Amino acid sequence: MSSVIKVDIPENSYEITVAPGSLDQLGEQMTGLKLGKKVLLVSNPMIFKHYGERAIASLKNAGFDVVHYNLPPGERYKTLNSIQKIYDVALEHRLERSSTMVALGGGVVGDMTGFAAATWLRGINVIQVPTSLLAMVDSSVGGKTGVNHPHGKNLIGAFHQPSLVLIDPEVLKTLPAAEFRAGMAEVIKYGVIWDAELFTQLEASKHLDQLRYVKSDLINYILTHSCQAKAEVVSKDEKESGLRAILNYGHTIGHAVESLTNYRMFKHGEAVGIGMIAAGEIAVKLGLWQKEDTERQNALIKKAGLPTKLPAGLDIGELIDALQLDKKVKSGKVRFVLPTQIGEVKLTDEVPTDVIKQVLEEMQ
Repeated sequence: MSSVIKVDIPENSYEITVAPGSLDQLGEQMTGLKLGKKVLLVSNPMIFKHYGERAIASLKNAGFDVVHYNLPPGERYKTLNSIQKIYDVALEHRLERSSTMVALGGGVVGDMTGFAAATWLRGINVIQVPTSLLAMVDSSVGGKTGVNHPHGKNLIGAFHQPSLVLIDPEVLKTLPAAEFRAGMAEVIKYGVIWDAELFTQLEASKHLDQLRYVKSDLINYILTHSCQAKAEVVSKDEKESGLRAILNYGHTIGHAVESLTNYRMFKHGEAVGIGMIAAGEIAVKLGLWQKEDTERQNALIKKAGLPTKLPAGLDIGELIDALQLDKKVKSGKVRFVLPTQIGEVKLTDEVPTDVIKQVLEEMQ
């Protein structure tokens, strides 16, 4: 069962294809996009071992001239130093403005490959082939690319839309269970901010913590509805001037937690889950959200096997200070995405610090 979702952006429109077995059609899918022949495929060693040769064979069969480069796995390598290494391969292979970088991997690979493509020769084509649930439903769509600064996540980056996003659900079979759970956090996020029906479907599933316990038709539903939600938001606001900021639900506190723990204690989705619980509790204390709805959200986060508490020993004062480094800070005020009902949220910079502090202390 395959689906095609259009991301309708003026001058930058593209399609998201969700289809089992589509990895082997990568070259064929790219042929219709009128791209140059030179391709740099970027992955990491673990992903490449599973899927690299299949992707390269598909590209070569379609007539592309391919080289590949493997980045070390992990958020802590999401740096300008890693981007420099991609540039070195691009220079050696003489990538031109008509050339293409293909990101085969999770969110880290996708973000870095996208940023390298955005900045090499002031911008070349990029194709996203996400291999993790988180990348499939979130980071591969929408054109946000970038790397981390030692003091904050994704502070260095650019908007650079892909020419195609190719999602093959079958590659999730080799995804570690912890990565699957991390991706489920972003799926729950779409249910809270945009798609109440998706939220209800997640509630109806007995398990959300392991792929083998989630029916394949629900996986396809999750992928298509999550991508559709993101496509609709991004089409309305490509560069986060307003509406698109709602996609950061759970990310404000989540990013601060990641940064303070040096990106080593939590996977991105785990930190987002903690951030969603915090945002939900803040919304309840401000009278924006019903206690019953935050309990429904928190039940889904627990069902997905995600952490619900802050790590012991994390300094609340430092965490509140770290919020000031968030990209969404405006005139010194932290902007929060807070739910008002299942499927709807609002943006506000009127959250008192004492409320944030109280919620964070309750989560320790």
